[in-house]
Amino acid sequence: MHMLKLTQIGNSIGVILPKEALNRMRLEKGQTVFLTETPEGYALTPYDPTLEEQIQAGREFMREFRDTFHQLAK
Repeated sequence: MHMLKLTQIGNSIGVILPKEALNRMRLEKGQTVFLTETPEGYALTPYDPTLEEQIQAGREFMREFRDTFHQLAK
């Protein structure tokens, strides 16, 4: 666990992420992270949670129409 301190960054307030956390999340300067609310609190992640929902919906659609896709592929 890392304790992060809020700091003034220009006209905004932000946190500085430790180098170890950036390396572990495979993040570099300029990349986007997502702050999402979870039942346990908040999660900071480099992965877009809405994209994951869309991918799952696509997988379910393909699973449901698997036979149709097989016929179209012939």
